[in-house]
Amino acid sequence: MAYAHPEVLVSTDWVEQHKDDKNVRIVEVDVDTDAYKQGHIRGAIAWDWRAQLCDPVRRDIVQWEQLEKLLTTSGISPDTTIIIYGDNNNWFAAWAFWQLKIYGHKDVRLMDGGRKKWIAEGRELTQDVPSYAKTTYPKPASLDLSTRAYLPTVQEASGKGTSQLVDVRGPQEFTGEILAPPGLPETCQRGGHIPGARNIPWGKACNEDGTFKSAEDLKSVYGAEGIDGSKQIIAYCRIGERSSHTWFALKYLLGYDNTINYDGSWTEWGNLVGVPVEKGQAASASAK
Repeated sequence: MAYAHPEVLVSTDWVEQHKDDKNVRIVEVDVDTDAYKQGHIRGAIAWDWRAQLCDPVRRDIVQWEQLEKLLTTSGISPDTTIIIYGDNNNWFAAWAFWQLKIYGHKDVRLMDGGRKKWIAEGRELTQDVPSYAKTTYPKPASLDLSTRAYLPTVQEASGKGTSQLVDVRGPQEFTGEILAPPGLPETCQRGGHIPGARNIPWGKACNEDGTFKSAEDLKSVYGAEGIDGSKQIIAYCRIGERSSHTWFALKYLLGYDNTINYDGSWTEWGNLVGVPVEKGQAASASAK
């Protein structure tokens, strides 16, 4: 069973062979924004998820004016092939991928296994920071928001069962035992999960080396919790980055096209007045 869209993944070998191609730009996006300075793929540039991929004033994805500056100073034009990789098995790399698709960039791919696999294979790292000639990037005519879930859609899904909710956080976050992973500040007033959500931690999509599991294994992982693409799927986590990883696996690798990412996630839901919250483990899919 092959991936539905294998073209969105490239191997470390592919990157090694193409990293100097003029039409390829390699971008590192890490949870630990200091990791790039310690060594990165030659020719890669770094995007800081806190400073460059978020709206600086309101809680939102990067706005066009900021993204245009980021793209043009990175030497990226609409026909550039963007290869994104990062630490934590591509957490924030997938989040950057998701945002670029919203803004309509055609050729975006993830390096399978991310930073972890590149280093484990003993491949070259450098501390040299490249610079590229500034490009132009026209503003898209419209945004593709079909992959983004907003609160009303999630409330309807929870209340009426119109969509399947996948909470990709760790089990302790899902049950409400903790509010956020250690060391991560964005948090909420209440712990727990959205009523009706299934807990399938994002890491279950990965092999030990950080690469994505096979399509057959992914189908088994999600199918065990009743997630099979027969309904719209809404993935969420804490701030939207881990759920971007799951969104990528479901939409592009399994071909569950009607999968959307709720980037408001638990930081929004867990701070709202009057919304229902569930704690503890969910009933198994087979019991429903």
